[in-house]
Amino acid sequence: MKNFDLQSHLNAIYATFPQSLRQPVIGLTTNFNDNNAMLLDRYYRLVVAAGATPILIPPIADKDVIGNTLELIDGLVLTGGADYNPLWMGEEPLPSLHGINAERDLPELLITQLAYNRQIPMLGICRGMQTLAVALGGNVVQDIEEGFAEVSNGTPLIRHSQDAARNEPTHSVNLLRNSIIASIYGCEKLYVNSFHHQAVSATGSKFRFTATAPDGVPEAMESTEHKSILGVQWHPEWLEEEGQRLFDWLAGEAERFAKAKRLHTRILTLDTHCDTPMFFPLNVNFAQRDPHILVDLHKMTEGRQDATTMVAYLPQPKADETFREKVEFDVAGPKAYADLIFDKIEDIVRHNAEYVALARTPNELYANKRAGKKSIVLGIENGLALETDLHNVAHFAQRGITYITLCHNGDNAICDSARQSLCMHNGVSDFGAKVITEMNRLGVMVDLSHGAEKSFYDALDISTKPIVCSHSNCKALCDVPRNLTDEQMRALAAKGGVAHITLYNGFLRVSGEADILDAMTHLEHAIGVMGIDHVGLGTDFDGDGGICGLANSSELINFTIQLLKRKYSETDIEKIWGGNWLRVMEQVQNI
Repeated sequence: MKNFDLQSHLNAIYATFPQSLRQPVIGLTTNFNDNNAMLLDRYYRLVVAAGATPILIPPIADKDVIGNTLELIDGLVLTGGADYNPLWMGEEPLPSLHGINAERDLPELLITQLAYNRQIPMLGICRGMQTLAVALGGNVVQDIEEGFAEVSNGTPLIRHSQDAARNEPTHSVNLLRNSIIASIYGCEKLYVNSFHHQAVSATGSKFRFTATAPDGVPEAMESTEHKSILGVQWHPEWLEEEGQRLFDWLAGEAERFAKAKRLHTRILTLDTHCDTPMFFPLNVNFAQRDPHILVDLHKMTEGRQDATTMVAYLPQPKADETFREKVEFDVAGPKAYADLIFDKIEDIVRHNAEYVALARTPNELYANKRAGKKSIVLGIENGLALETDLHNVAHFAQRGITYITLCHNGDNAICDSARQSLCMHNGVSDFGAKVITEMNRLGVMVDLSHGAEKSFYDALDISTKPIVCSHSNCKALCDVPRNLTDEQMRALAAKGGVAHITLYNGFLRVSGEADILDAMTHLEHAIGVMGIDHVGLGTDFDGDGGICGLANSSELINFTIQLLKRKYSETDIEKIWGGNWLRVMEQVQNI
């Protein structure tokens, strides 16, 4: 018997604290018919059964509505429904095309692309799988019988649009081994229902097919980028316990994503090396989502990144070259070039002062975060910028730089390089020793990424403050001159320094394409050698850094998600995400 006494229901809610358990919030796109936004109850009931809170999303293409919606949700279900207008795929409609739903197409394509940029876990169901394809580089056939005749290779096409009861499985699908869908179901064959006549014909580079019907028609696809995105062509919302498994998977991924987001609100996330100024000659726009660069305000916001260290990179001329021949801008020399780069960074900050600020100290970084601003930290990559004049250390310190990478590829007046070295000094030169001493005096961090092994040990002996390696990996895992041996890492840690793994493919793997899992392997090796207090991340974005799963700043929250998967504590994640670096920065700047 129902209880119609409202107060008794309120009393039950207020009887314990907190009133409700924290749950991930999952948005569900709605259908649209007869001026009504609607959704079958089975969708949202399965979300509730999975331990998540459902929010229904009406088909609205307004950018502010979509943006604010995506800030609220931790997962997204792209639901089933009508066909896609083939014009979105650059095609004219075939006679076999069924009904389209123009009200849904643009809003769902927009929210899918924007959710993808924010790394939000997604589950696409029937039309929703097609939404993933159309929005993210794939393609959809307008009609299975016309579009998949050749795919079947003579095998008769099965009927994919059934008249059976919706909770009745009508055909089988074969699941690809070592796929998300196979791990969810723990088998290689599944029986599903089928109510579609459009289907995804090409996944594009962001997905792979992971299930097919007996006639070869694709029935599921998943991310190739280690992202929590899965599409199925059947309707799991009708398949009770079997269907619940997919909603349980999404709720679990959404909970981890929500935890990562909450963590990013409490800790400072700092990338200690990016080369975005290398693209300044292209007149890039830091306030736009600029396709030419991997770090901008949009991508930093999407990846929930607080701060980046932008360096003035100076290429090292060979004996028969001048510096002017190596750079795009007409400058008098290396010092003027570095100054020009810093001028341009200051222009970026000035034009976007509401959203970004410079920072030189840990206190300034934290103050910017509290003010809701991103931080840009300055550095120099290659002490060539000093032009063999010791006074220029003070000049650049006054400009606000936090570190100088002593050399780049090729020896300079300060030290020998790990690559293209002629062993000019057999390590750090006499002038280089004075530079290190002056950097210690002025509170500028000494960075030995790119330094030869002998230069590294010399600097470690000369410096009275801990030194850093802003973007270097583990030589034990990838034997290239730029990486650090275990002995180097132990010596660095013993002096209180830090080494940050980097995302340059050639420093992660000797051959093949590196991905986020390779980066995690290097990180965990470094932790095993040095301990949790001496590691971090220096992406080398826009300096050839960027790998599958960590391709640009928008994907940096995936780094946190991987750390959570590996059960690192919040304290340890805070150290990895810049806390260790800030400890050294504070020690160096304490002059």
